[in-house]
Amino acid sequence: MNKRVQQVYTLLVEVGRSKDDGLPKGATGAALMCYASGVDEAEAVRETVAILKQADLSPLDVSGYGTLDERLAEGHDIPDEERALMQRALDENSVIVAQMTPFYEGDENDDADD
Repeated sequence: MNKRVQQVYTLLVEVGRSKDDGLPKGATGAALMCYASGVDEAEAVRETVAILKQADLSPLDVSGYGTLDERLAEGHDIPDEERALMQRALDENSVIVAQMTPFYEGDENDDADD
């Protein structure tokens, strides 16, 4: 039986507000940079969304940026700290939230075409 290999995927998850979500007062939502292990990106997304929901967050949208190798092939510069978090996600078969950026009223696309 072939065991499918776990890989780590970089995901950007947008969340909205919900009761007890722990986001800063006045925030309308947030963007979370996550590193999630999975046998494919779909599994990594499912696991990430499930864990964020358990944490009382409200995932609205997930954008995938691929594996470490895929990102390197695209020319991304990936610092050692980020690589360490990716390795931790793989070692622990987990989802690591590396960064949270809250959104506030008026933040949306200041440079959008009108």
